[in-house]
Amino acid sequence: MELYQHFRKEEHQFIDHVMEWKEMVERQYAPKLTDFLDPREQQIVQSIVGSDGDVRVSFFGGALFVERKRALLYPPYFEPNEEDYDIALFAVRYPGKFVSLEHRDVLGALMSLGLRRGKFGDILVQGGEIQFFAAAEVADYIRLHVGTIGKAPVSLELLPLSAAMPIAETWEEGTVTVSSLRLDAVLAQAFRLAREKAKTLIESGLVKVNWKVVDKPEFVCGPGDVLSARGFGRCKLFSVEGMTKKERWRIRLGRQK
Repeated sequence: MELYQHFRKEEHQFIDHVMEWKEMVERQYAPKLTDFLDPREQQIVQSIVGSDGDVRVSFFGGALFVERKRALLYPPYFEPNEEDYDIALFAVRYPGKFVSLEHRDVLGALMSLGLRRGKFGDILVQGGEIQFFAAAEVADYIRLHVGTIGKAPVSLELLPLSAAMPIAETWEEGTVTVSSLRLDAVLAQAFRLAREKAKTLIESGLVKVNWKVVDKPEFVCGPGDVLSARGFGRCKLFSVEGMTKKERWRIRLGRQK
């Protein structure tokens, strides 16, 4: 199908889901709400659905600044509001004087519940305060089953979405050159690693591209790709600006502060 030519092979299954959602809205003439989607998945949904007048799409993740959002596909007559996205915001209460919790601790506890990652939105950690967004349909289940995170006893408090902690995303940008657009080359430049070290991280399953694990060093990166390596942080390939006289690629990279 011609549509698939515009996307990477590993994205084809998700594209099938998007097409099913779109057809469901067309057939039933009623809205369809998805799980939380990462930014790349949102781009795919927008590109497939966004230009079609018979089905429209909008995104919301509980606050304007979040990455992970639910998509709402709907017919033209429907006018969505925040309540239609069915999102719950939890505050994590824990003895902060005696223990510190990190993003990975919270995510690990939530994933141990046996729910899909798509049932959870962004996890906000700032100054000892922790909040997270979740799909409202599983909110009661979460409150019932989360009593500890790491070794810390916790309680969950349901908050209005307006109480979400504002967290700004900032990037330290710069233009660099790389020998190729292979993942190992870009990753090595972004995090100032030896190429072999970058390759080992990738083959060990510790690197994600657009929030999906990629274990092939030869994977070719493109503009807009977000890369992350466990223990090193996150970077973004903002643009590919062409070749230098020495036949190296000039790229604009951003590293998350």
